[in-house]
Parts: sequence; C-alpha cells; structure tokens
Amino acid sequence: MRKEISRQLIHASGILIILLEKVFDPIILIIICGLIVLTGELISFIDKKKYIPFFSTVLRSCRRSEDEKGYIYFFVGVLMALVIFNFNLNIANATIIILVLGDAASTLIGKRFGKIKLPYHEYKTLEGSTAFLIVGFLGALLQIPLLPAFLGAFFGAIAEAYSPIDDNLVIPIVCGSVISVVMYLI
Repeated sequence: MRKEISRQLIHASGILIILLEKVFDPIILIIICGLIVLTGELISFIDKKKYIPFFSTVLRSCRRSEDEKGYIYFFVGVLMALVIFNFNLNIANATIIILVLGDAASTLIGKRFGKIKLPYHEYKTLEGSTAFLIVGFLGALLQIPLLPAFLGAFFGAIAEAYSPIDDNLVIPIVCGSVISVVMYLI
C-alpha cells in the first residue's frame, strides 16, 4: 500500500499543470509536459543500467514492475489532454482532474476496501470504480457544469476499469471527448 501511495503522489503532481496554466501559456505547458515525458523516458532507460541518485530511489519506490511506465504514460495522458482539448481549457482541466483524482481514488480505495470484483477484470473492484466516479466528478465540478462532469467521470471510470491498454492513455481521451460532446449539446 505504501508503494501505491507514493505512486499516487506522483500522479497528484498533475494538478500542478492546472495551477501553472495561470502563469504560463498553454503551449508552454504542452512543451513542459513533453519535456517531462522525454526526461522520464531517459531517466528510466539510464536507471535500468546505472543508479541515479534521488531519481532511481523515487522510481524504484513507485514502480510496480521493472518494465512499468505508468508514470510516463500519466504525463503522456496529461499532454494529450492539453493538446487535444486546448480549444477549451476548462475541458482539458476537467479531464486532467478526473485522471489525477479519479485514478488515485480508485487505486487507493480499491486496494484498501475493494471486495466486489468487476466482471472481466480480476484486479478492479466496484468500490474502486465508485471512488473514481465520485472523486473525479467532484473534482471536475471545479471546471465544468454538473452533467458533463458526471458523464465525463462516469465514462472515465468505465475506461479505467476496462481499458485493454494503460488507463493513463485512455482516460483523458474518453473523458475529454464525452465532456466535449455533452457541453456542445447543452
């Protein structure tokens, strides 16, 4: 559980992107996220061959396995949200918030309290998915209206639970697309 808390604290750093948007132009944030992804890949590659003070300690304390790249995929997901939904920063921000808060809540609640396994996925639980929905919805309300926030979080929870690829890549696309369509229709 301690490893998961460390992982989720790294995920929580995604909120900084939203705060930095008050200071920097969105294009600068896209460049920052891109540099984080490239730097993360480089550090991960070097770490497999040689210990890097501080960085290796952080990476090794958070990784679930030697080949896992969830932290890099997370920043790719944030980058995708900024690039794809740059036309409306509230949508991009809501998408990032759902990814950051919803994913963290689902992991922490699901691992700690999860009892009811979801069909077709032995590692995901109803309790974790419910936590994703509630926390992601409440966080998204800070940026967008009620209906798009709820539907974005709802479909994000489904994507998190059943995605065949890393959920950090799928959640931003699903949430942002659903939110965009709903906001267009209302």
